Amino acid sequence: MVDAKLLQFVKDYANLIAENQAQLNAYDTPIGDGDHGTNMNRGMQAVLEMLETKEITSNQDLFKNIGMTLLSKVGGASGPLYGSAFITMAKTIDNTLTQDVIKAGYESVAKRGKSTVNEKTMLDVWGPVSEMDLTQLTVEDVERFAASTEPMRATKGRASFLGDRSIGHRDPGSHSSALFFEAAINAGVLA
Repeated sequence: MVDAKLLQFVKDYANLIAENQAQLNAYDTPIGDGDHGTNMNRGMQAVLEMLETKEITSNQDLFKNIGMTLLSKVGGASGPLYGSAFITMAKTIDNTLTQDVIKAGYESVAKRGKSTVNEKTMLDVWGPVSEMDLTQLTVEDVERFAASTEPMRATKGRASFLGDRSIGHRDPGSHSSALFFEAAINAGVLA
């Protein structure tokens, strides 16, 4: 059986991505292809459609299917990275997002992207969150983590080709990750 709060979290995340699509594209324009919001929104809308058409039997099944949907629907690096995170988290999730679940998501993204924190990527949000007491995590915390990418020089991903010109811009993946955790905080699924 799928936990109602986890299902709400997924729907809330899809809504936050839709609401922030233009902002995510704006963050991506100076240092990427300018389509991070469009791609993530396409993927999360496909997730919502999948939830309407597929019988999901467990929380593990929910996260695995989200991951598979994102892998197939989201362009660029975001599909494989977010897809891997959800698929890996599916292996450890019970009915909440515990530190072990978040750490598993973080490690899968790090492995897939061959990256770590302080390289101006989504890991600059996932890394600090994975080290925190999740019951104390606030929206202000995740916003601060995403904002911390602005002064960084990108050393991974498409933005790394810009060198010093990547400085002064927020990493779009860090912002979509902040929205992920904002949705999790608001749905009460962190433990």
